[in-house]
Formats: sequence, structure tokens, C-alpha cells
Amino acid sequence: MKTNIAVFFGCRSVEHEVSIISAVQAMRSINRDKYDVTPVYVTKDGSMYTGENLFEIENYRNLPELLSAAKRVTFIKEKDAVLMHYLDQKRFKKTPDAVIDLAFPVVHGTNCEDGTMAGYFEFLGLPYISCDIISAAVGMDKAVFKDVLKSAGLPVLDCIKFRAREYTLDKESITNNIRTKIGFPLIVKPVNLGSSVGITKVNTLEELDEAIRLGISFSDVILVEKAICNLREINCSVLGDSDECEASVCEEPFMNDEILSYEDKYLGGGKSGGASKGMASLGRKIPADISEELSNEIRDLSCKIFKAIGASGVVRIDFLLDTDTNRVYANEINTIPGSLAFYLWEATGLKYTDMLDRLVEIAFRRQRNRDNLTFTIDTNILSGVSFGTKGAKGAKL
Repeated sequence: MKTNIAVFFGCRSVEHEVSIISAVQAMRSINRDKYDVTPVYVTKDGSMYTGENLFEIENYRNLPELLSAAKRVTFIKEKDAVLMHYLDQKRFKKTPDAVIDLAFPVVHGTNCEDGTMAGYFEFLGLPYISCDIISAAVGMDKAVFKDVLKSAGLPVLDCIKFRAREYTLDKESITNNIRTKIGFPLIVKPVNLGSSVGITKVNTLEELDEAIRLGISFSDVILVEKAICNLREINCSVLGDSDECEASVCEEPFMNDEILSYEDKYLGGGKSGGASKGMASLGRKIPADISEELSNEIRDLSCKIFKAIGASGVVRIDFLLDTDTNRVYANEINTIPGSLAFYLWEATGLKYTDMLDRLVEIAFRRQRNRDNLTFTIDTNILSGVSFGTKGAKGAKL
């Protein structure tokens, strides 16, 4: 019997559409001789749908029509199995529940990639591909990610973070702190978004407030860090788990501006037709035109970063290369990268279909390890508890 993999995508995130592109790419590449694939599209309001029409990217151009032909579902725990249960069924024409063996979240951004979806699978007891709750949350929060890497002795740029309310109440103090400790030029980022959403390079004091206001519209916490003037961005993917992982070849994406934008990544720099390919449509040099020594340094750093946050599955780590000093800094980690970084692994010699097989193996290995852990203790401490008529004040423990 084939393993039934439920591919989750969409969700309440500003990267909703990017997730759809990545998921359709993945579903087309999964080996159907080994696995059954069940698409699970999560709408922006959190409803879940399945159906054969979800496999085709063209169908998402008309969402009302797509959803009217799909079936709304939820997931339930039944003894040792997790079932996909069909909702809104007619009384005499019911679709039987389907057993799901493995969850494959192909989601990007807050409310999903940040550990939210991993927590849902943990609650169900459903094995899943990708980082666990803690590593996903660390990877999503750029400030926490930097703190973890600093404690591990790994290179990151210094930064300042603050909350939207702090800025509203004391704009002058925060502005002076930024000017003194960071200086211009600088980068303003929402702390927990990906795909370059809400990120602005600021060259002057006059531009700072507008950039912060943009960031606040996406996140309650803002991060400000020094901008590297002569910058090259180098990216590398890692595949595996905390026990065993390997790094891909490096890439250098091409930028239309001083920072890599959402349009660069997913809209082909604004050209029509690029969006359907997701991150795979981004202009890039693979392998990156860097020395073998620097490539090895970045690949080694990538594995150390992967292990430092306890990652699992496939990730992409983005590095900043200061060409004035030739120093490399970890910028951010994408715990579920756009297009799952398959293009980096194909350039390394691993076909997309084979990479997906590896992800399945990694997910089931983690589940086997967790099955050997103790999560409950057989005891009955409540048998001797009595509150009597006095409530909690009269409790006898």
C-alpha cells in the first residue's frame, strides 16, 4: 500500500500565493508510484479544502470557482490513525474518511511556517516533513535567529529591534538610538516575514520613518541593521536533520535594486509569466561565481546554522557577502524555502523527485525517534484530590 501524503499549502499569510506555486511544483514532482498525494488548500480564513482541481495552478485564477468544485475537510485523530474527514456532506452520499500517513507543509510566512502548522501536526500526532515547532519559530523570528547564532559563535550583523508601540510612544528616542548604534545606510525589516516583504533600505534620516511605518504594517516588531554598501547575496540550501545534513552548491541571485525584492523573487522582476515558476524563475548564477574556499566556508556555515537551530527537512540560508572585507554574515533562514530550493539540489546532482524521497525518509525517522520518548506517566494523582464544599481553599492534596 502506498504512503498517503497530504500536501498543505496556502494559509493566512502574505506569502499565500507563493505557497500555492511551491506546492503545485512539489505535487507534480512527487513519485506517484510510491506515494498517493492528497492536496489540502488552506484558505486565508483557515478553511481547508481538497480535490483533484487543486493540482492545476491555472485553476487558482478563479478561487470561488475552484472552491465550489473542491470539498471542505478537517482532520481528526482516530486511535492510532489520523483521518481526513469530509465536511458539508449530503446525508445519503458521504465520502469516507481518508487515512493520512504523512503531512507535507509547503507553506511560507507567519501563521504557518512559523511553527503554527508544525504544532497542529504535533497535536494530531501526525508525522510531518519540515522543521519542528521550536526550530520553525526561531527561523521565522529574525531577531531570535540572530541571538541563537550569536550564542553559537556564528557570524551575523548587529541589530536593534523594537515594538510598534514603543516607536509610537517614543519615536525620537528610538530614532536617535538607531542613528547612534547602527548609522546610515541601514535596512528596516519586519521581524517575522519572508519573501522580502516590507523590507526597505534607508539611506537618510528623512527616509527612516516611512520605512518603519511600512514594516509596522506587516509586523508588531521591527528589526534595524547596518546595510552593507558593497553587497553580494549568496544562498545555500541544507538537507537533513540535526544528526546528519549536507549543503548544496551556492547560488547568487540577481537583484534589480540594492536589496532582493519580492518582485525579483517571484514576479521575474515584474515581467509577465515569471510568477508561475516561483523562486525557480529568479535570475541567478548557479554555482555562484565565488572561490572554492569561500564556497566551502559558506556550505560549512550553512550546516552549522542548520544544526544550531535544530532544523529538519530542507532549508535555504541567505548570506550577505561584504565585498570590501570579504566577510560573510548569515542573513536569514527559510525553513520552508520558496520552490523548496529544488533548483539548488538539482544543480548539486540530486533530482527533485529524489530530494522529496529524502524528505519523506527524514520525517519518518524523526517520528520513529519520537515514538521512543515518554510523553505521559501512568499515575492517578487525582484519585486523592478533594475540594469539598469550600472550593479551592479547602483543597486536600
